[in-house]
Amino acid sequence: MEKHYSVDDLLFLMAQLRDPQGGCPWDLKQNFASIVPSTIEEAYEVAEAIDAEDFEHLREELGDLLFQVIFYAQLGREAGHFDFPRIVDTLVRKLVRRHPHVFPSGELRGDNRADAIDEAQVKKNWEAIKAEERRAKGEAGTLAGVAVGLPALTRAGKLQKRAAGVGFDWPSVDGALAKIEEEVAELREAIAAGDAPHIEEELGDLLFSCVNAARHLRVEPESALRGCNRKFERRFTAVEQELRRQGLQPGDASLDELEQLWNLAKEQG
Repeated sequence: MEKHYSVDDLLFLMAQLRDPQGGCPWDLKQNFASIVPSTIEEAYEVAEAIDAEDFEHLREELGDLLFQVIFYAQLGREAGHFDFPRIVDTLVRKLVRRHPHVFPSGELRGDNRADAIDEAQVKKNWEAIKAEERRAKGEAGTLAGVAVGLPALTRAGKLQKRAAGVGFDWPSVDGALAKIEEEVAELREAIAAGDAPHIEEELGDLLFSCVNAARHLRVEPESALRGCNRKFERRFTAVEQELRRQGLQPGDASLDELEQLWNLAKEQG
């Protein structure tokens, strides 16, 4: 029977990698800050595998992402901050606290009889509980606690969602779309004036307004943009392939020729 390793095995492996006597030189050099870029990269690779519905690859990428948590846990244990069991304990306690409709006793394995509740009420309760947690941490502002390190599109959506929660929002997507048109006009004015700092500011306002429209339409802007990137990549690759079939490179073709090939690629998807 094939042996299957466990989380305990993974923790042991990580400790061996960080063992000053015989561990891996690269792993021994790392610290909390140095592995952050890898953590972000692994999270995006998980998202990419999900988008592609490549579940064999997803299993591998989820393992890579889990390894990041294990690495932080080892660093935390060595520094005396926390260890993996404490991470798990904190997570379980938080999730039990945030799901009172599932765990009304406040205990994971207590006398729990799920209350009848719809998804809208679940979301409302979740946000209320998170807001209480932020207040307990001294984060009293409506926008407090929205991580600065998030991708800008994602952070814009979270900031807007928080503001909408206290009534600062367009009543419908029409207001958001009108704001996009307004920002396009202001961007054109800045371009006409040749005001570089103002151009950047107005372009930021336009992107922020697009995120607002996406939120009203219940579209995840990062996901939408990833889809657009894949579409552009697919179509431009088709243009390149056709040019190579003709013995040409993209730089050898005129803009009109590229446009014609692009339109053909669009017709094919």
